[in-house]
Amino acid sequence: SAQRVIVVIEKKTVLITGAATGIGAAIAKKFISNNYNVHICDSDESNLKTFLKNNQGATGSIVDISKYSNINTLFNDFNNKYNNLNVLVNNTGISGETSLTENMSVKNWKKTIDTNLNGMFYVSKHAIPILKKNNNSSIINISSTAGLFGVPLRSSYAASKWGVIGFTKTMAMELGPHGINVNAICPGCVDGQRIENVIKADAKESGYTYQQIKDVYLRQSSMRSFADKNDIAEMCQYLCSKSGSNISGQAIAIDGNTEGLFNWLK
Repeated sequence: SAQRVIVVIEKKTVLITGAATGIGAAIAKKFISNNYNVHICDSDESNLKTFLKNNQGATGSIVDISKYSNINTLFNDFNNKYNNLNVLVNNTGISGETSLTENMSVKNWKKTIDTNLNGMFYVSKHAIPILKKNNNSSIINISSTAGLFGVPLRSSYAASKWGVIGFTKTMAMELGPHGINVNAICPGCVDGQRIENVIKADAKESGYTYQQIKDVYLRQSSMRSFADKNDIAEMCQYLCSKSGSNISGQAIAIDGNTEGLFNWLK
């Protein structure tokens, strides 16, 4: 009688930063649903515990990636759980201070750059040698349409997100020969609490009403709507699939077509 051959396919593994809530959590849930090993990190212990409780099988680390001294903790924790890494999603980001550049505090400027750009470098630096062990891997960096346009009152955020684009395109050139595609996703306004907070801060700083500011944000998009965080998650899944493996070095906007940010300052 013919022998049965059982082929065991090792599950792929993804590491996602800043993934206990919001876009990061949506990305993590999408990878879980596609049978990946999922390890997330977040600086908020309460949010991390809640995510892990609600998503059995995922693992996580409480880490603030803006401090380089914390990165060994993340990767020691990761390496104790998994022996492979196929996808890195650099998602951690903060909105930064809302103010004119000359009024922005040096402390808040540094915090935004440290979190949104330096932290991405720290994690990528440690992850790349692990990703290189596979025949094909992916890095996805979450930038923003603020990485494509200027944004009044948000200079630290825009600067960090433009930096992400340059970092992405450079890594794509360095890592392509190793079978690693690297892309940036640039969400526009994504429905949720974060954009609500940004609109409130903009209204307070500019003197316009909440609704006036929200209308400006909506008019920026040809589709006149905010994106859904699951749209971002779906694109992440595509970019690390076989179909998306030849897409690299791109800054992909998911924003309903932003043609330019209105300069609504008085």
